[in-house]
Amino acid sequence: MGASHRVKRAFKYRFHPTDAQAAELSRTFGCVRKVYNLALAARTDAWTTRREKVGYRDTSAMLTGWKKTEELAYLAEVSSVPLQEALRHLQNAFTRFWGKYSRYPRFKSKRKSRASAQYTRSAFRYTDGRLTLAKMAAPLDIVWSRPLPVGVQPTTVTVTRDSAGRWYVSLLCEDIPAPVPVTTNAVGIDAGLTALLTLSTGEKIINPQHERRDRARLVKAQRAVSRKRKDSSNRAKARTRVARIHARIADRRRDHLHKLTTRLVRENQTLVIEDLSVRNMLKNHKLARAISDAAWGELRRMLEYKAAWYGRELITVDRWFPSSKLCSTCGAIADSMPLNVRKWTCEDCGTTHDRDENAAINLLAAGLAVAACGTGVRPQRESSSRSGRSVVKQETPPARVGITSLFGGERVKRSSGR
Repeated sequence: MGASHRVKRAFKYRFHPTDAQAAELSRTFGCVRKVYNLALAARTDAWTTRREKVGYRDTSAMLTGWKKTEELAYLAEVSSVPLQEALRHLQNAFTRFWGKYSRYPRFKSKRKSRASAQYTRSAFRYTDGRLTLAKMAAPLDIVWSRPLPVGVQPTTVTVTRDSAGRWYVSLLCEDIPAPVPVTTNAVGIDAGLTALLTLSTGEKIINPQHERRDRARLVKAQRAVSRKRKDSSNRAKARTRVARIHARIADRRRDHLHKLTTRLVRENQTLVIEDLSVRNMLKNHKLARAISDAAWGELRRMLEYKAAWYGRELITVDRWFPSSKLCSTCGAIADSMPLNVRKWTCEDCGTTHDRDENAAINLLAAGLAVAACGTGVRPQRESSSRSGRSVVKQETPPARVGITSLFGGERVKRSSGR
């Protein structure tokens, strides 16, 4: 089954700007940040003082007025398109806030916020593999690590500079993904720390622990920063060295996740994962670093968009489903299952289970039930107030399907743990 629909795909490349291009882009980054912060301050003031909602059109009119003032006249020296895009991004941030999908928008910081500028079609020219941005005479020196799809023209170009000083350009295009082999395979995927993923087939994918491999270098570099005088050039250089180590870790992690998720999507038609609340799990300070290094959230994000690209089905099982405590042979649920227990024996049927492999098998069974019922699956349980924890709703209303539908045993109630 191959993908035949058009999707939006971003192709990211590194480039090396000239001194003049770097200066122009740096000015643009500063102006984008300034306009975003001015508009956010204006919208916040309008709401807190007058209970008035200010929209994109209002801030766009404000931008025209700002450019005419002596204090902000420098805003007219850069391309106007990235400034307008900054206002659109702010509007999207408020839309998500009013829809209760995210927090209130925050001001952009010169040091902590990502330096970026977005150009639409009217502000760049792309011909014969040469990309030229507005206000620039020469095209960017891009390292074309892979070609753009034949006959595809970018609709949006985003230029970024990371904390390690590397420059990137991302070209958003409409493309038809290459078809993938037809298959009927289905797999359950259990995420963990000892093994990054355990599949229902019994395969365990080791956790590379990218951050741990460079932890000694990172600690040494961070200590060097703390010894430098604040606001000094030596401190800035030391921060850049720390950023380069972080960038090396992130690059290795991203590369590994891309290869892993692409392989899983190519080999399976149906993929079943668990709806983990990574944000809440990070509150466990003993495991927070390891959980962050595993990047389960990024893994899920990649699986979601790649499954959509290639016509695969990704099913998410409710986080309260007791996948680790449930016997995949007879359907009995163990009373307790501490994290240090990696193997356990079912008291009802005597089957010995590997904890993670058993969870993956149970997730697959639950996912196939989801596919059959056409909705989510969660075990029958009493009110969440009994455990003192709130239940986070799924995106789609789950059907109250008991364990009976999966294993033919008696309907069970939720007990503590997975």
